[in-house]
Amino acid sequence: MEDMLIYFEPFTLPFVVGSLFMFVVVALKWSLWILRLPRVDRAKIRRGLFTRQTLLAAWEVVRESLLHVRIFRTNPVLGYMHASLAFGWFLLIVVGWIETTVYLGFEPIPLQGHVFFKYFAPYLELEGHYPVFEHLMDALLMVVLIGVGIALFKRVCSSVMGMRRTTKHVLFDRVALSALWFIFPARLVAESLTVAVHGGGGFLTGSLGGLMAKYMPYEVVEMLYPQSWWFYSAVLGLFFVALPFSRYMHIFTEIPLIFLRRWSLRPTKERKSYDNFEVEACSRCGICIDPCQLQTDLGINDTQSVYYLRDRRYNMLSLKVANNCLMCGRCEAACPVGINLNTLRLNSRAKRRNIPNEGRYRYIKGIDTSSGEGRVGYFVGCMTSLTPAVQRSMERIFAAAGVDVWYADRAGGVCCGRPLMLSGETDAARKMVEYNRALFRKHAIETLVTSCPICLKVFREEYNLEGIEVLHHTEYIARLISVGDLALAADDTLYTYHDPCELGRGCGIYDAPRVVIGAVGRLAEPVHNRRNALCCGGSLANTVINDGQQCRIAEYMTAELEATGCNTIITACPLCNKSIARAAHRPTRDISEIVAKNILCR
Repeated sequence: MEDMLIYFEPFTLPFVVGSLFMFVVVALKWSLWILRLPRVDRAKIRRGLFTRQTLLAAWEVVRESLLHVRIFRTNPVLGYMHASLAFGWFLLIVVGWIETTVYLGFEPIPLQGHVFFKYFAPYLELEGHYPVFEHLMDALLMVVLIGVGIALFKRVCSSVMGMRRTTKHVLFDRVALSALWFIFPARLVAESLTVAVHGGGGFLTGSLGGLMAKYMPYEVVEMLYPQSWWFYSAVLGLFFVALPFSRYMHIFTEIPLIFLRRWSLRPTKERKSYDNFEVEACSRCGICIDPCQLQTDLGINDTQSVYYLRDRRYNMLSLKVANNCLMCGRCEAACPVGINLNTLRLNSRAKRRNIPNEGRYRYIKGIDTSSGEGRVGYFVGCMTSLTPAVQRSMERIFAAAGVDVWYADRAGGVCCGRPLMLSGETDAARKMVEYNRALFRKHAIETLVTSCPICLKVFREEYNLEGIEVLHHTEYIARLISVGDLALAADDTLYTYHDPCELGRGCGIYDAPRVVIGAVGRLAEPVHNRRNALCCGGSLANTVINDGQQCRIAEYMTAELEATGCNTIITACPLCNKSIARAAHRPTRDISEIVAKNILCR
């Protein structure tokens, strides 16, 4: 017991109290979130715990929570900054723990004994000396200090580091961030002053300590020496107290989130406790800000996902922030943590705007305006109905391929339900889903084709159409071409293709449209394409921006398409087609129109 008392210097109290407070609060948060999970989610955890997925999750923690590989791929400088603070600090802890064990053996040592070992070492009458640890710890400290320097520079001049904007923080963020900036410089000064008084040190602390001993009066060094350890302990304690209520909670949230995802837990359109792991895993790094076209094209800089997650976490989410989003998925594609931003947006809208009313939409029961016979069904959808050239083109393609088609809504029908979901009206959307699903089953179709990516996404994700293959018309046309059921004439026309958000990032369909275009002409890719494609601005998800603002987004995006020198702009979404056509100076067509025009007669 007496040996343990040596580690209880008064200056360690801020660190001890702060670390205990942090661990208690984090443990309480985790416990509440797990206990409040639905039974089905807890069952997934039990099933996944002793599987290969747990090992894969552990490796992902190393790769992303410590090394930040995704951020490195996006921006190497930012990657180094995050990795140096995360992995560098982690190694300082691990190597410091090994150092104390080498010197003191496996005797029980309180936490502060490890953390402040450089302070206690001169008083422990240690036998032997291992300079390798002093140099190694100095090297790790230098790595972290460089990361801190980059972080400071980023706050002052983010554009030099490839970021137009950095995030705006709330009070606890500022407190934690300020404390974090001081922790490692304070450690350097404290350890260097210790060297100035007692000697030793590595290449960094030894050099700085030597300079202090040489150029500073000994009385000053002796006075600053204990004060420096007080300051180091104080900033550590302050950071730990602020951490659970700041963006740095992501340190203790991203790790369990990775395991939960590996065990197949996901957010849904209804809020649940799991959402806390996603919301608080956001480090507010700001990487999601620049991809947002509301910011780049319209100058709106307070509704991006980083602020949405911040406001939702602190229960101050407004309708403006919740609804002013294109939900195009560009921020989600850029997010290094992989947070399901669109799903979280949806369930927050549902909580605010859903109006449960079982009597609404009762009139749709019994309606069946379908026509034709066949095992292939074609769902026109609302937006395709408003672009009749697409519907006529698909009819011609089906006829040329000799396909018998059942048309679900050729003469009008019921919406797929996704626009209502995007606005938060989940109960009303459910009515539409139930109606359409029953209609598809009634007519025993085996393949369902739609020209609208909005419809495609909801059919695949919400309809549970087991036994029915759901395809976008680009996928179906590409299949007809590959099996020889559709012959097309090719020429030297130069096309550029716009990847619709719902089709590309939403459904992962990138190659099929390019295969089809390659069968009729040449393709020139815009600067932003595939997963990084720009939004047309006509998103049904945004209920805040006006028509003029939508047109402005379309103009910026269309200018990039036209910069390819193309003869014709092609897209594969009726909504995108309308948005682009309003802004374009060149012909804009749906991919089905180009195919129908180039059909070879047999």
